[in-house]
Amino acid sequence: MVDPIGAGLIALSATIAISATGFAAAIGEQVIGSAAIGVMAEDESFFGRGLVMTVIPESIVIFGLVVALILLFVALPSLG
Repeated sequence: MVDPIGAGLIALSATIAISATGFAAAIGEQVIGSAAIGVMAEDESFFGRGLVMTVIPESIVIFGLVVALILLFVALPSLG
């Protein structure tokens, strides 16, 4: 039988992993996006670099998703 408190804590940890990385990526995209728009307003040749720099914070969310999936599919079944 699975310990309900342990299962709840693992689910809460997975939720925190996703939400914290989502908020961090949003803040990073806000800062990078506004700077990229400012640079592209002056010189349009920086569009490609600005686009790549704007996408980079999304990798943080992918790492958070991997951590959450490991918690849910590896750690949670090992409780029972």
